[in-house]
Amino acid sequence: MIVGGRSIRIQLPVPAGTDAPHTFTATARRAQIITATIDTIAELGYGQATFARIAERAGLSSTRLISYHFAGKAELMSAVVAEVYGRLGPFIAERMTGHPDARGELRAYITGAIEFIAEHRVQMQALMAIFLNFRDIEGGSRSYDAANDRNVVGHVEAILRKGQDNGEFRDFDTFVMAATIQRSIDSLPFLLQSAPDLDLPGYARELTTLFDLATRAQSARLEEPPSPQDR
Repeated sequence: MIVGGRSIRIQLPVPAGTDAPHTFTATARRAQIITATIDTIAELGYGQATFARIAERAGLSSTRLISYHFAGKAELMSAVVAEVYGRLGPFIAERMTGHPDARGELRAYITGAIEFIAEHRVQMQALMAIFLNFRDIEGGSRSYDAANDRNVVGHVEAILRKGQDNGEFRDFDTFVMAATIQRSIDSLPFLLQSAPDLDLPGYARELTTLFDLATRAQSARLEEPPSPQDR
């Protein structure tokens, strides 16, 4: 997804017909518009997120103030995606720092992604709406394509290959395992729509336990002391 991957880079289009300098005031105004866009999509849906509604939520006197900073809806949606990913990448990277082994990195990746989703529900809800609706004339996604997905899954694969190389993880297809891990995270924003009171710390614990058991080498299982339930 969607939710992971420090390797994702989204190139924003240059506003057509405007040369607005990114002064402090312009940067603050863009941030204000992006925030209002996120809130509008999360509350009303992608189709209802018109410039008029966004301007109203942002407290702007005219939609021309949006058009001054963004050439059109396509550029604004790209800016929203870049904003969310710009926060997500460093958030997860910080939580993965300092772990001495792949097992710890994988646990940190899963818990970090879920923690971000838990703390940024509105942003993730808007992001999911953009992924589903922001498409080209042929129906392809304009915000998250196959290359983005390969980057995200590839990041998880790198952790899994590291664990196999150093003997922490058993032998398995790293692509299949990485895709399964990532999809269990990607689905969480959708799951929260039907189960808004879901215990997210519990969800994180279950996923980390599930994939720890699924990936761990047999030698690691034998070395680990029995749990109280097994005694």
